[in-house]
Order: sequence, then C-alpha cells, then structure tokens
Amino acid sequence: MKVLLTLVLAVCWFRLSAQKASAPKEVYTDVRAHIRLTYPESWQRQRTESRTQVTFYATAKRPAPASVMLIISPLPTAQQDLPDLLAHGQPDSLWRSFRGLPRVQVLGLDQLDAGSYQEVRYHYTFASAPGAAGRTRVVGRRVWRGGYEYRLEYRAATSQDSRYLGQGQQVVASFAFTGAAPSRRYADQRCDDKMYGIAALRYLDEHWEDDCRTIHEFSVSDPTAPPKIHRRVLPFQSYALAKGFDNCLYSVTKAPTDTLEYVYRYDPATRQGRYTAWQLPAQGPENVWISAATDDRGDLYFMTSDAGQLVKVSPHDGKVTVVWTTDPVRQAPYYPSIGFAGAGSHSNFCLDDAGTLYQVYSTNGSLLKVDLTTRQPLPELTPLAGLPKRGGYSDLLFQNDEAGRRRLYLAGPTALYRVDMARNEASLVRRGTYTDLAGCNLFRVAAQAAPAPPPPPTTATWRGRVLDAVTFQPLPQAQLRLVASGQETPVPLTPDGAFTFSAAPGRSYTVRTLLAGYLSSDSTHTTQAGPYVQDILVKPLAIGTTLRLDKVQFSQGQAVLLASSFAALDELAALLTKNPALTIELRGHTDNIGVWEKNIVLSEQRVAAVKAYLVGHGIAAPRITSIGLGGAEPRASNLQENTRKLNRRVEFRVTGVQ
Repeated sequence: MKVLLTLVLAVCWFRLSAQKASAPKEVYTDVRAHIRLTYPESWQRQRTESRTQVTFYATAKRPAPASVMLIISPLPTAQQDLPDLLAHGQPDSLWRSFRGLPRVQVLGLDQLDAGSYQEVRYHYTFASAPGAAGRTRVVGRRVWRGGYEYRLEYRAATSQDSRYLGQGQQVVASFAFTGAAPSRRYADQRCDDKMYGIAALRYLDEHWEDDCRTIHEFSVSDPTAPPKIHRRVLPFQSYALAKGFDNCLYSVTKAPTDTLEYVYRYDPATRQGRYTAWQLPAQGPENVWISAATDDRGDLYFMTSDAGQLVKVSPHDGKVTVVWTTDPVRQAPYYPSIGFAGAGSHSNFCLDDAGTLYQVYSTNGSLLKVDLTTRQPLPELTPLAGLPKRGGYSDLLFQNDEAGRRRLYLAGPTALYRVDMARNEASLVRRGTYTDLAGCNLFRVAAQAAPAPPPPPTTATWRGRVLDAVTFQPLPQAQLRLVASGQETPVPLTPDGAFTFSAAPGRSYTVRTLLAGYLSSDSTHTTQAGPYVQDILVKPLAIGTTLRLDKVQFSQGQAVLLASSFAALDELAALLTKNPALTIELRGHTDNIGVWEKNIVLSEQRVAAVKAYLVGHGIAAPRITSIGLGGAEPRASNLQENTRKLNRRVEFRVTGVQ
C-alpha cells in the first residue's frame, strides 16, 4: 500500500514540475484603443467586428471550461467627466452587486489610482445556481480611462482551478495601455478650427422669415466661402450658441419662460442632438437668454438680454454657477449713454484668454470690456470704424485664423465683420445675419501630460463579511476579534455579517472568530493601503472540514517544533478537550524543492511531532491519525518563494464528531 502511495505521489510531483515551464504566449494588441495583453498560445481568440469585445477561450470546445473576456464600453454620460470615479462609489457599487449573487465569497476587492487611469481589482466565487453544489470563480479588473470602461474577467468553475486559474490570472494581470488611449472626457478634447453662427432668417416660399434654428458652419481658413448648412437642427428658436472643447454646440431656447431651462447639445459631426442634464436658472421676467460664449477652460457662459445675469456651466463636472446677478456695466461712467430707455442692448458677448469679457453695443457696434475676475468694467467704450450706422450688432467671437493670428469677428445687422483690434476698424467678411457666433480655437492648447499618481493612502479600511465556509451564508452572531501587539480589538458585525475595520497599512493582525458549532479560526491578516474587501470564512465543526495550522512552524528541514507554534497547538488541544467526541487527521505538506521521497518522510515526521505534542497535553492518541503528503497537494505555486512557503504547512481534517 505504501509503495502504491509513493508511486501516486511521484506522478503528482512530476506533473507539478512540468508546470514550472511557462506556456508559450500570444500577444493581443488593439492599436486604436492602445491596449495589449498576453494569453496562452493554446487558447483561442474571438473578437467582434467593432473590437469592443474580445474573448479568449481555454479550449476550442464551446462552451469552453474557462475564458477571459475583455469588453470596452463608454461610460454613461453622467460619469464620463468625473475626475475620480473611485471617490464616487464605483468600488462600493461593485461590492453591492457581488453580494447579490448566490452564496458569494469575496476573496479580494481593492482599488488603484494610477493618475492616468483608475481601476478596481476583484476576485470572488459564487454558487453557479441557487442550491447548486458547483461554484464559479471570477477574477477581474475594471479600468477607467478617458470616459471608457475596460472590463476584463476570467470566469470558470472552481473545479477548473488547478488547470486554468493560474493562466487566467496571468491574462487578466497582463492587460496594459500602450499609449495615449482615446478619450471621451471633456477635459481631454481639443477644440477644432470651425466656427458657427445661428442664422437669424431663412428664405421660404419667396419671402424671408425668422429662423434661429439653423446653424451655419464656417471654415477659418476661408470664412468668405459658402458655409455648410445644418438646417433647423435646434429643437427651438435660439439667440445663444457656444462651442465646447468637445466640438459640440450648446444652446438654449430664446423663449421668455422665466423658468429653469435645459441646455441642448448638438454634435455637428454626427448631426445629432439631445438635451443635457444642465439647467439654467430662471432668466427673470421679460428676459431671454440672448448670448453664449466659451472660456479658456472650456466652461460655457450664458447671458440674459438685460445683461443682469451671467451663468457658467462647467461640462467637466456638470456644475451650474451664477457668476453675477447685477449688470457690472452699470458701474461704468459711460453707462448713461447706453442705458437709457429705448437704448440698444449690450448683452451679446465673448471671452478672450486673459479673463476679459467683451460685449457689443447693439446700436453702433461699440465694444465694452469687463474684467471677469473682479467684475469691474473698463472705463471707456471702444467705437469701431468701418461699420454701417444702422443698429443690429448681435455678437462677438475671438478666433485664431489659419496662421494662428487672433481675429475678432462681429455679427452685424446683415453681414459678418472682422475687426482689426490695433486700428479699431472693421472690414466685411461675408453677408448674412446671425444671432450668435460660436468657436473656441483661441483656447486650444497642447495635450496635457498624464497626471502623476497620487501618494499612496495613509490608512487601511478592511471591509468584508464573516461567512459559513460551507454554505457561504453570513454569520452575524459570530464574534470577530483582531489582535495586534497583544491588544485585542472586538469588531462588531452588522445583521448581514458585515464589518469595517480601519488601521494603518501593512500592520499584521491575528484574526479570531468564535461561534458555537464552528472551528475557532486563528489566522494572520496584513492590512492593505486604502479601502479593500475580503471576506472571512468560518468552518463548521463537521466531518471533512479541514483547517490549516498556519502558525505551526518547524526548524528549517527538520521536524522540530518552533516555540511560536505552541499557542496554536494549545488552542487545538483545548478544542479537542472541549469536544471529547472529536477525532482528527493531521496532514503534513512540504514544497516540491528537493528529493520528493525525503519530503514525504519529512512531512510524516512533522505531523508525528504535532501528534506527540497533543498527546503530551492530554489528548488520547487514538483520536489522532496522521498522514505525510510531501509536495503532492500544493496550496500555491512552487515557482517563487513567496508562494512556495505557503505549501509548507500542517493542517487537520475532522474525521469524527460523535
């Protein structure tokens, strides 16, 4: 019999040794998404035509016993511009979704802020179906960058762990970015050279009528060329138009509703539009939103027809801010000359890159200036030469020309003008009547370098649940205690068995769980930096239950117990004394370094030493059997010492409880 066992163990050892050789790898790259990963050469790859979903199958057979799936998808609009998705609860959302699975155990859930991207890494198992014996293992990453989510997951039955888990984990871990990935985030966009205007009139059935819904698109290289027409693309008549850094146009109705109004987004590239979630405040009685502009951060500004209200909308975070509620020009010495009853308006405006707000007096085209930071007007009007005397000047726009020179465009009563700011002189560009102009290439800047990762967290927050190791049901009645430096800290559990514990990162704790009918656990846990999730399993006192004695250690290469082992063995002796019907089998394990026959002998000698200790503390010898398995049943990989040491262990299995 012993010869047969030796033969079996030898076969196992050779099989494990063969796994040391790393399997040949294939490299998958996506040059458009700027990503890469590696996968075993024996695995099969399947990709959708859009390249937004790639699946790597462990075998050619379908369904495959194991697979890794990569899905690239845009984040919801409400999330794509958030600067910190981790702070907005993405890890918590994932944890809640995992807890909704049948009989789930979360082995790990932690997060990383790398500066240029953020991610959550997770590992959990759950019942394949309610009441089913089989379990499914999932190891994954959710990576967020540039308004996209990259979801990578290994999935297989836990029965496939020994064959595919290591390979699947390597595939998941190998995912990386290879360069500047495409971005949907507003802050990452660069404004193009196109400028736009809302057409005030249209010619229909041989006569002119109000339009204010059609947008004309001009080329900066030749503004005199016929514009591209986006015919009646606004769902309302509008006087106000601004261009965002995302090259979309933003507008609001000109109706004097005196109520909250949603901002509308129109994309000239796709000719599609929709309302945003941004709401401008009520504009006041007998007022309309008459003009809009963009600043050097890409924020959008809207002004009422009496210039009494200026509102800023930040597409970066969706925040709407009232800049002022009183027209600052009223403080200017020239105000009486433009603010009398029946005078024209001065509420059409634009912004330069120095924080100055320019307004145009509609009656004669004179320019007004306000310091946007101090809300103070400059003391003088600037009249312009070369303009017709007839009123109807409706907007301004700074725009760089094809040579990079700054130009100020002015919408007149029947034409578009370009202003020479040095001479304060206007010249005709083209005919046309526009209620508002929009562009933003004045503020175009070079792409910013990726942000540096933030400093590592200075605290650790461990969350999880205490679960039955067989049923994976919560055990809220258990007692959880964490011990460090001789000090024991009770940790309360919620009604669903959940706990939260905060400490310094990298600190080791002895984790003790106590509950009648269960084996008291006594394991070591080292806290991780930042928030993370890891459940605790408590094993019921039942035949077949196996528990590792992690603190039982021996002299190197010998069967001599170290003194640090005595406390754990005393607890095992106490358990056996408290439960006189309990019988156990001691199981000894080694790594696979050295001669396998000697490893078997060493493991037998070590469990014999443990048995002798227990017998010496009053436990009857017949209640304890033992077996030495050498390196036949590794708990972890033998390729590296940090995992190989986990295989050198003693554990006990319950063989009888009555």
